[in-house]
Amino acid sequence: MKTHSSSAKAAARVPLERIRNIGVIAHIDAGKTTTTERILYYTGRTHRIGSVDDGTTVTDWMEQERERGITIVSAAITATWRDHQINLIDTPGHIDFTAEVQRALRVLDGGIVVFDAVQGVEPQSETVWHQADRFGVPRICFVNKMDRVGADFGRAVAMIRERLGANAVALQLPMGAEAEFEGVVDLLRMQAIRWADELGARREYGPVPEAYREAAEAARSELVEAVAETDDALLEDYLEGRAPDAEQLVQALRRAAVGNRLFPVYCGAALRNKGVQPVLDAVVDYLPSPLDLPPVEGQEPKSGKAVSRPASEDEPLAALVFKLVTDPYVGRLAYVRVYSGRLASGQSVYNPGRDKRERIARLVRMYADRREDLAQIGAGDIAAVPGLKQAFTGDTLCDMKHPVTLESIVFPNPVINMTVEPVTTADEAQLQQALESLAEEDPTFRLSTDENTGQIILSGMGELHLEVLVGRLQREHRVRVRTGKPRVTYQETITRPVARVESQYLRPLGGRNHYGHVVLELAPGEGGSGLVFHNRVSEDAIPGRFAPAVEKGVRMASESGVLAGYKVSDVAVGLVDGSFHEADSSEMAYQTAAATAFRDGMRQGDATLLEPIFKLEVAAPAEYMGDVLAQLGARRCEVQGTEPRPGGIEAIRGMVPLREMFGYATDLRSATQGRGLFSMEFDHYAVVPPSMKKEILEGGG
Repeated sequence: MKTHSSSAKAAARVPLERIRNIGVIAHIDAGKTTTTERILYYTGRTHRIGSVDDGTTVTDWMEQERERGITIVSAAITATWRDHQINLIDTPGHIDFTAEVQRALRVLDGGIVVFDAVQGVEPQSETVWHQADRFGVPRICFVNKMDRVGADFGRAVAMIRERLGANAVALQLPMGAEAEFEGVVDLLRMQAIRWADELGARREYGPVPEAYREAAEAARSELVEAVAETDDALLEDYLEGRAPDAEQLVQALRRAAVGNRLFPVYCGAALRNKGVQPVLDAVVDYLPSPLDLPPVEGQEPKSGKAVSRPASEDEPLAALVFKLVTDPYVGRLAYVRVYSGRLASGQSVYNPGRDKRERIARLVRMYADRREDLAQIGAGDIAAVPGLKQAFTGDTLCDMKHPVTLESIVFPNPVINMTVEPVTTADEAQLQQALESLAEEDPTFRLSTDENTGQIILSGMGELHLEVLVGRLQREHRVRVRTGKPRVTYQETITRPVARVESQYLRPLGGRNHYGHVVLELAPGEGGSGLVFHNRVSEDAIPGRFAPAVEKGVRMASESGVLAGYKVSDVAVGLVDGSFHEADSSEMAYQTAAATAFRDGMRQGDATLLEPIFKLEVAAPAEYMGDVLAQLGARRCEVQGTEPRPGGIEAIRGMVPLREMFGYATDLRSATQGRGLFSMEFDHYAVVPPSMKKEILEGGG
């Protein structure tokens, strides 16, 4: 890794209105990393264009990323376009690495969503789109791969509108498609854009060719109408027959895009070096600067009072750690988004979530796997901090005198696990250290130990996720390991309510008696509700100060269920009665009594297993449909529908238990002569059929 220190420290600070924090997000294989490589080249960040196929990309710098041709960890890069600083994060598209997308979206102000012009909206496109909706991230759309057989821009735009429910508006029309794709029509300025040289660095502008004029005029009319509907002044002009000029449209479009009322759509072929610069122009023109967004909201740590921090360097510091990585040269590296105030090397900061002070020894601007030293960064900027000992993903860094806790990042629970052990006992300590380092980096990777065998259990989001983690153990940390077969992570719940279950704890300990007595009621909860606790007991029965101990006991017991030790979910627990002793009642006694009562209640409530159900999409040539559907039927897949795709392909959508999908890739390949593809995404947990419960419990999953 290379360091460039002097240039960055000497560089002029960019005004806040000229900063863009954006992510490139999409389904796997839509061309995100290829698009990012072009952005780096055209912004002057690289002097040659990297290739995913050749393993020469800047952002996919991890060995496994280059081998597999996919993005695994989000990479942060800073580039400049039209005097604007663009902090760009290239995120993974594979569903197993969805946490990478989630934490990037939490700190980004805008996104470029890349779609495949042949496939249109794919399953992971929907997932990342809805994640971006949840975080309120404005987006522009780039319909990529217009040069591929079956490319259809109109169909892709229609799918964005229909499947994503987005008010998508085309700002370009392609000139030709597939092998005939030659450029685009800019609908705002009604001009044709072609790329004159092989590397696509030089744009040539000209009149709209006659063959496209009629379609372009109709599309521009549709564009003007869509923009006018979001802007009162423009709508008045439009209704009175006054045509807005390009500049008026740009300003109104910006307001609508920043407000998530419109989503501009562009098209191109990144691999053929066509169409990327207009997308960069759109980042500057239509995506927000930190100043365009409302102040970040947080809480005062002690009082819980709401606090807001505007994007200003004059405000007290508020920053969020959104990612940790282990850098081979500088060790632990924390990526930080500053929302207000300034972060400078040499500064002391406070981490309220852990009640720790830390010193910022260095600040670096990351350029994928290279870095530049910085003296400081201000509100709205992103950088990395080496050497923070106590900070973890989701932690806030703030001013000691003005503490604030920003909303953390919530990650999904793992759905699959496998055992791992060192090849030799000499590797044991190194394995533990390496696993702890990987768990710090990846919040969806969990570590635990099997109480019966003492084996280490790795839990993750899918088979590929665990494969990659094991690969990193062996390559980056040089630990030789043996692994067991991947197994499903089930959950436990109850199937019937338990009106009353009680437990009393009375025992001498540490020279005094300890007394706790609780009465709980349990009921099946809503799907996906987790464990919900309600305190409904009167102060006369149990004083309020002991209620947190009761809840803690219940939650601790829920971590390991009564059937096979799986976590308990979808259960509502009420504390309804109990008693206390003026002298002997203690928190420890209530905690222990609550845990015992909860476990008894689980047994009385006819505990059963919940299994992870995945959304599945299979795409295969139509002639193999019969075999593919038969395979899915045998795997307990509930088919929800099929739809034709270009090139004689049929797409099947359905819901399937994860347990049934091990080895499916091989079966699908053999049934379709290697031409079938599938993608899966966790959707919900559902009760295991009674006929399978015994089999799972006896076979261990």
